[in-house]
Amino acid sequence: MINSIIRYSLIFIALILLQLLLFNNIQVSGYINPYVYIMAILILPATLPQWLILIISFLTGFIIDLFSGSLGMHSAATLLAGFVRPYVLTLISPRDGYEQDSDLSMGIYGVRWFFIYASIIVVIHHLALFYLEVFRLTDFFRTMLRVILSSAVSITFIMLIGYYRKGRRRAGSRA
Repeated sequence: MINSIIRYSLIFIALILLQLLLFNNIQVSGYINPYVYIMAILILPATLPQWLILIISFLTGFIIDLFSGSLGMHSAATLLAGFVRPYVLTLISPRDGYEQDSDLSMGIYGVRWFFIYASIIVVIHHLALFYLEVFRLTDFFRTMLRVILSSAVSITFIMLIGYYRKGRRRAGSRA
């Protein structure tokens, strides 16, 4: 239990630092803004209580808001992602169900499953984030283009990080 808390805390810190120091500086014409910190919510165990997921989601978004000056937009979008997460997990549940206390990674459930899971959550997060940022429907199609492009880039980076974690886990299990 303590090892899991320490491991998840280190992953959260690493993802938030990556977001703040690297990914917040990647922007292409205002259309592509990758947000990989959402992976902190994606990898939590499926059996974690919903209230704890919501608290972790809010705090993750709040930390990004605090350092990005975005006035609660990340908190709201990440909270929404944390809220819909159990419904998405139910929707795409593996035949045998989820393993007790295992993180939701591509190393355990496969690349295809993780891609579908991450894509749904990331698109929901980005829809909320970018439409809260614009807060009007006059730029609906431009904002939708931002959602699509940013989601594609974010999912690509999340899959790369997940693939790296999958490789590290295999290397660690051989030793």
